[in-house]
Amino acid sequence: MKKLSILSIALLYAITGFCQDTVTIKFRNQYKAEVKSAEVSFHDSIFKTDDKGNVKLYLSGSDSFSVKGKDYDARYFSLAKADKDNTIYLHKNFTWTDLLTPMFYIIFGGIWFIVFVVFAETGLFAGFFLPGDSLLFVTGIYSLELVESGLGIQGTGGFLSLIILGVIISAAGILGNFVGYWFGKKSGPFLFERKDTFFFRKKYLLQAKDFYEKHGGGAIVIARFLPIIRTFAPIVAGIVGMDKKKFTFYNFVGCIAWVFTMLFAGHYLQQLFLRSFNFDLREHLEVIVIGIVLVTTLPIIIKLFFSKKKPAETLVEIQKDLEP
Repeated sequence: MKKLSILSIALLYAITGFCQDTVTIKFRNQYKAEVKSAEVSFHDSIFKTDDKGNVKLYLSGSDSFSVKGKDYDARYFSLAKADKDNTIYLHKNFTWTDLLTPMFYIIFGGIWFIVFVVFAETGLFAGFFLPGDSLLFVTGIYSLELVESGLGIQGTGGFLSLIILGVIISAAGILGNFVGYWFGKKSGPFLFERKDTFFFRKKYLLQAKDFYEKHGGGAIVIARFLPIIRTFAPIVAGIVGMDKKKFTFYNFVGCIAWVFTMLFAGHYLQQLFLRSFNFDLREHLEVIVIGIVLVTTLPIIIKLFFSKKKPAETLVEIQKDLEP
């Protein structure tokens, strides 16, 4: 009887081992980002995810393993909790850097959170750090889902969903610029005398002033495509007393061009890469965001490091211009 029992256990172990296989498991967080350098504990061994958030384990569907990492609580999982391509989603604890992640706004607020971010970035000087460009690009990728879940409109198709999102978001951006213009007109020279705080940096205002005086009314259009500058350009336009009708025209043109360009780029580049190269942009959002940030901030970086004038000298000129 004892030999039979041992034989049964050995047989069961052999069957279980036979069912095991090398499985590549993908770990992603709720923002669809790759979970890098997480520790996976399995059979007293520790494996680390690679730079793509993947790890290879020799296991069966019933085997369990624990996963932990920075900003992630330890959790137990099995392949039964993975989706069809062996992806397991971990919950990342909130950190302030999440505010720079476009998927944070899309997942937790949907279309109305996106509308608020665009309004805040273009209308409130405290919103200069918000990810406007990358958020709109990623919104274009998820346009159909956002319209269906956020507005309850079904069967719109890709193009119509982009138009709907574009109109709503453009309205928020246009309104935001009007708020910035009004604030600048009311606050006047006070902003140039204000001390730096966490949410306010005088150097950004000075850069916007230089940019505006160099390009005139067209700066309102160009500034839409430049982070930080687009936050302060309408404020500066209000400070220097730009004609309201002229500002309104450039405000509409700039905002509509910016919003629709970013939305259409996100949506149709996703379709192109998926169809032509079987490359899903949704799985590489971090790289996309970094790329957009680098491209859009390059003019500002060049201005900072190669400008001939120091901020203090520019400030003196501005103060002279504002003297009655």
